[in-house]
Amino acid sequence: MPNPSQLSGSSQPELFQLGESIGNVELFPAVWSAAESLCKPEFSDRQKGLDRLLELNASRFSPLVAYLIATRLTDNEVEFRVRIVRALGDLLFPDKDGNPTPVNVRQVVSSYLSQMRTRQVYALLQALVEEPALAEHVARLLDACPYAGNHLADIVSDRTIEQPIREQAALAIGRVGFLDVLPVLERLETRLESRINGQRSMPFMPLSSEEEAELLPAVQRAIAALRAP
Repeated sequence: MPNPSQLSGSSQPELFQLGESIGNVELFPAVWSAAESLCKPEFSDRQKGLDRLLELNASRFSPLVAYLIATRLTDNEVEFRVRIVRALGDLLFPDKDGNPTPVNVRQVVSSYLSQMRTRQVYALLQALVEEPALAEHVARLLDACPYAGNHLADIVSDRTIEQPIREQAALAIGRVGFLDVLPVLERLETRLESRINGQRSMPFMPLSSEEEAELLPAVQRAIAALRAP
């Protein structure tokens, strides 16, 4: 195994391809430097830090690095958050060779995700609106949180929240299979149908009902998915 002085420059990516145990990955200078950059206030620094950590594949071997990446789920920059969601979701999938992430890394990530609250769930939905291709990644992350169904139900029921976020919340409920919130969706479906039908008969009603008409199909799709055998 190479010593830390050998871990600078182009040799680092190869280190993480070794089959042997690599010990405290985060102690290697390049990994430590990249992890520090990930925590900096400047967006460009965080981008560079994540770039380097992903290049080194460090999050797949270090529970600490994986945890640091998870803490960026609520990053102010949605573009960066999309990358964080993808990186975390990848940890819950086997790699390109079919190898699963080491158990200790998956345990740390799952433990962090299990404690998500509405803020983190909302941040995931914002990333999903920005990048719909992340649907499976977001579903994996939400599935690790026992409270996610309730948080999603709160979001989809909140009329003050933007329609695209509410729509993604509904679809995520159906995609993950949060059966315990089916009654919430059924009540919401009834209210939406009532408002939409009311607007059709009374055109002077607020235009917000037109926006909610776009939410109804997502709610119905989620209900159908939850009711499916």
